[in-house]
Amino acid sequence: MPTNKEENKPNLFYMSSVTVLTFVIPVVGFLSDHFWNSHALTFELFSKWFIFSAVGLRLFLAGIKQVKNPEFTAKVIFELESTESFPILRELGFANICFGLVGIVSLYKPEWRIVSAFASGIYYGIAGLQHAIKKTSNTNEKVALVTDLTIFVILFIYFVRFV
Repeated sequence: MPTNKEENKPNLFYMSSVTVLTFVIPVVGFLSDHFWNSHALTFELFSKWFIFSAVGLRLFLAGIKQVKNPEFTAKVIFELESTESFPILRELGFANICFGLVGIVSLYKPEWRIVSAFASGIYYGIAGLQHAIKKTSNTNEKVALVTDLTIFVILFIYFVRFV
């Protein structure tokens, strides 16, 4: 457990950025695409923006953060004090960058969305399950739990619907 009480406090930047990337940007993109391009308000249109932002941008940015600063993920999310986890978190960052790039490219290559939904959906589902099994202990990890499982459900529905 953290020795520093500050690390156990909710990280407002983390919670805000996860909320914006998971919910706000997809809705804004969805509505903007509808009004500017006269596209129908469909699950497929929403999924375009959801995969781009909740998967693409979120995982890409998280990956960069994990590669540059693995200490943040170790301490703020998982409450780990040891630096021994840093090389593993950097590798997680490389994987997140790759998953994120597939989601970002899917905005321009619609055929990539199904691949992104499948692979990232499994990833988010397992990550959310891991948070749930651990019995999340801090607000930051609870935010990760809720958003990971929400993303999993939406990606699962997308995959089942469009495969």
